[in-house]
Amino acid sequence: MKQFARNTPKLPPGYRLVQLDTVDSTNEEAKRRADMGEPGPLWIWSARQSKGRGRAGRQWTSQVGNLFASILLRPNCTHQTAGQLALVAGIITYDTISKLIAYEGRSRLLLKWPNDVLLADEKVAGMLLENLGMAEDARSAVVIGTGINLANYPEDIPQPAICLEAYGLTITPAHALEVLAATTDEWLKRWNEGASFPSIRRAWLDRAGPAGRKLVVQLGDETIEGSYAGLDLDGALQLKTEHGTRTITAGDVFFAP
Repeated sequence: MKQFARNTPKLPPGYRLVQLDTVDSTNEEAKRRADMGEPGPLWIWSARQSKGRGRAGRQWTSQVGNLFASILLRPNCTHQTAGQLALVAGIITYDTISKLIAYEGRSRLLLKWPNDVLLADEKVAGMLLENLGMAEDARSAVVIGTGINLANYPEDIPQPAICLEAYGLTITPAHALEVLAATTDEWLKRWNEGASFPSIRRAWLDRAGPAGRKLVVQLGDETIEGSYAGLDLDGALQLKTEHGTRTITAGDVFFAP
């Protein structure tokens, strides 16, 4: 783990930043610091990851030139309420990319449950929320990792991917982090430690496109087909199937061919 000191982004007041040249995973580094008593809010930013992770422990391809950053938070709320930050993280990443790209491209952005941002149906970013501690804890610690394909994109994943450079946009990781950090601060204040979750849910739905799109959900060995029917009041995916509406709280979601 090696620190670097170039291109330091400007963060909103109250946030600190650790810049690294390489690390196994920015989420893992944030968790290690949480275990050592780090109070947060703290950003971990690395130029490279040797063991980047996505959902369910999957490897996240970490190519130089993209953004890899995690934030450690200690919100004054329960473990369960902190889980709402999964939706907040999606909005933050969507809005960050919206600010980075040309105006005419924003209408092609889409949030896909639970943790992807798509540009013209190709994955351009992903988030990983890790809710630390125990469910009965009165106060939670949370790590939110964000990866944005700025200059490169993986070709070996189930969901087709793309990077912003493919659209003629040259954006440095430092600039992307500065926008991400400002947008994070904005939406954390709106979330207000769970007090404003109904408005967060509406904001997420506004960015997810209309209901009715055909989806395929993989739950372990079970494959479920249906159409997108929004979110329930807790933020779980609603999938309309031939047997009725099913609530999905975890799983891999793909657009049907």
